[in-house]
Amino acid sequence: MGATVVPAPPPGPVSKVPGIILGLGFGGFADGIALHQIAQWHNMGSAVLPPTTMHAMKQNMTWDGFFHLATLMLSITGVYLLLRDAHRGMALPRVSTFTGQLILGWGLFNLVEGLIDHHLLNLHHVRDMPMHVPLYDWLFLGIGGLGLIALGWVMSRESPTAGRAARV
Repeated sequence: MGATVVPAPPPGPVSKVPGIILGLGFGGFADGIALHQIAQWHNMGSAVLPPTTMHAMKQNMTWDGFFHLATLMLSITGVYLLLRDAHRGMALPRVSTFTGQLILGWGLFNLVEGLIDHHLLNLHHVRDMPMHVPLYDWLFLGIGGLGLIALGWVMSRESPTAGRAARV
């Protein structure tokens, strides 16, 4: 007699939100580290208060500190949401899917932060120092925002046939 084939159980829900929240936080850190600190192209309020005096530089550093505090809180929240999902027995995403979630969150951060801070509130621009170059703001939204969102979306799509044990 032939062996009976038992179909694999359908995959359980896959943790999604924590990766995106972590991507939001990490995206903020990437922006702050690369553009605020290393390149020194802008600070959180450099279009409002150009850092041309020590007092203005101090104020901008304080605003940058609050910005980094917010990105830290997003990152910590993402870690605890991931822990919550694991305790609930949710399947953790594959590495490629999780990477896509992180990239999706990073792109969402760039899009929202770029629209609000660069365009609506005019707090700073991608390239404030020594001068404002509008093209950088639009490239930031297009490539760093929409481009990363599209890439992250494609990468984060979980295969419907992937089982719990096969996630690597």
